[in-house]
Amino acid sequence: MRIPAWSEDELLLAGALVVKNGWRELRTGNREVQELSDLLRSLPIHRPEVLSLPSFRSPDSVSRKTTDFMTNHGQYAGKATRCGKPTLLMIAAFTDREAEMLQAAQALEAAIRSGELHRLAPEPDEVDETGATAIEGRLLVRRALARERDPKLRALKIQQVRRQGCPLRCEVCAFDFARTYGDLGEGYIEVHHVTPLHVSGAKETKLDDLACLCANCHRMCHRSRPGESWRTPSALREEIRQSSRTARH
Repeated sequence: MRIPAWSEDELLLAGALVVKNGWRELRTGNREVQELSDLLRSLPIHRPEVLSLPSFRSPDSVSRKTTDFMTNHGQYAGKATRCGKPTLLMIAAFTDREAEMLQAAQALEAAIRSGELHRLAPEPDEVDETGATAIEGRLLVRRALARERDPKLRALKIQQVRRQGCPLRCEVCAFDFARTYGDLGEGYIEVHHVTPLHVSGAKETKLDDLACLCANCHRMCHRSRPGESWRTPSALREEIRQSSRTARH
């Protein structure tokens, strides 16, 4: 059986280790390498038969991955090791937004150690139709989607909107389910965290942290592409404006 390619979750944690070490590799005997090896083998994303392979995310393989990060970084003067595109994308993400990526890695590690992520069932939207997952890690997207689909939270957000006398429609494209589908669409909307959960932290979600979105805009806010995996409603509105501007020209 072949060893699976490194997932975004694993690359995120390995990249954070290298960045905190000044973009230098870490050797097999390093305590942090051994601890990361144990943590990666505990992730709820691999089949039992994979975990039974002795070389799977061993300290040797973790050390080699830290070498990939070091030698493929733009400031490294020597010869780069060969690595896949996902590793290069993660290097670029850490290079462009180091603080945010370190924050995501910290949130991921804390959620793994707490056992929270082991209790969450896979969400259908955590992987898009191309098979790509979020640069911040599939498990963080899984946690975000699970919270956004909490029916109690959604009901409270709808109550807030109605108390404020606002129409229940998408905050990005203004789609109104009731206007389009009549009684069938009455009271329906989806909710999205305005700020990624790895940035806002594990605090209790406030209703003002949520935005009402139609299903299409919600999917587009979560849809990943190289180096990017989370959009706020305002960022998505700007995407729509730019697309319309390009279409007119």
